[in-house]
Amino acid sequence: MPAAKPRLLFLLSGSIACYKACHAISRLTQAGIEVRTVATPAALRFVGGATLEGLTGSPVFSDVWTEGRAMDHINLARWADLALVCPATANTLNRLAAGLADDPIGALFLAWEIQQKPWWVAPAMNHAMLAHPATQASLARLRPMGVRVLDAGNGALACGETGEGRLIEPEALVAQVLVELGPRIARQV
Repeated sequence: MPAAKPRLLFLLSGSIACYKACHAISRLTQAGIEVRTVATPAALRFVGGATLEGLTGSPVFSDVWTEGRAMDHINLARWADLALVCPATANTLNRLAAGLADDPIGALFLAWEIQQKPWWVAPAMNHAMLAHPATQASLARLRPMGVRVLDAGNGALACGETGEGRLIEPEALVAQVLVELGPRIARQV
């Protein structure tokens, strides 16, 4: 029986940077990683569920109240080897730090066995939102829980301003995921 592919749970929150996340999802599936997606309703305003399903071959989990999917937050948390919130908006980071579980990302975070498996966040937002004390306090609260915060880039932002807050570039993101999940890929060969 062939070894199982490494499993990545890719969680998208509402940001224009969702288009970059789609590029990363495509590259990761091409690299041999099984990817499933979770998207907030706001994320689905930037990229459609059909796009995410087309890139992964699996339906998108986007509503904790969808009939027949009430246990997805538990099942997906057990299924995945790594969870990545990308893009992670200020709203999502603040909600995770507060332990709110009324959306798919929050419910998955609380169901995640964070001491056994990695949970990463890739922030993407305006530089002032990233620097805001509320966001910084949330990041400071998440790190000791075991959350890995990927560095945001510095440069031109979607709002027309410049500063820190750009989503990590897809190539750099893919490289980091491959380093994390690479040993699992190597065992397949």
